[in-house]
Amino acid sequence: MRFQTDLVPATLIRRYKRFLADCTLDDGRDVVAHCANPGSMMGLAEPGMRIWLEPNDDPKKKLKYGWRLVEHADGHFTGVDTSVPNRALRAALEARAVPALADYTTVKPEQKYGQNSRIDFLLKGEGLPDAYVEVKSVTLSRQPGLAEFPDSVTARGAKHLSELADMARAGHWALMLYLVQRTDCARFTLAQDIDPAYAAAYAAARAAGVDTMCIGTHITPKGVDIADPLDVVI
Repeated sequence: MRFQTDLVPATLIRRYKRFLADCTLDDGRDVVAHCANPGSMMGLAEPGMRIWLEPNDDPKKKLKYGWRLVEHADGHFTGVDTSVPNRALRAALEARAVPALADYTTVKPEQKYGQNSRIDFLLKGEGLPDAYVEVKSVTLSRQPGLAEFPDSVTARGAKHLSELADMARAGHWALMLYLVQRTDCARFTLAQDIDPAYAAAYAAARAAGVDTMCIGTHITPKGVDIADPLDVVI
């Protein structure tokens, strides 16, 4: 998935009201960027961090910049836009570039199911059970090489797990897919100390037959692409 316009580097001044970020461009101008991330962004919103913004000239948008990446001192990147995983994964699914899901020929995003919910992807293939795929963006890392989810309490995430469990009991393939928007992690686990209720919902979903997959990403200021599976250590 390519960014629509070339990203520009900046320095983060502060993130506030969850969706706003004051930034200084490399040419010295101060701008306000939209932050498409409702989570805590633990470890990713410290003043002085080097970040990358996507400019836009859309007259319908009040803010002319969107915050897309954090660049770490070791040259790794983290993607902070929570809409990116679904866009990148959709492209990969339609290209049948995810080996475990490559036999599915029909990809239907945002399908209604459960109790007033929408599944991120409903996959269909001849002779195959329908696959209900819920996607979560993973950006937290508190130990080197280890990605974690969630970075804050998520009752909505627990609800999604419960509804996936219902799909599994109904005979469908229910898949919880964690997409790690970091290039510095090789393993994934749950942040059980941050949200014990989510961890409990995950355990119940697994007992009901919900499968887990974790996939990494290749990230540069040009775009985000699906990479190899990561080890799940839960």
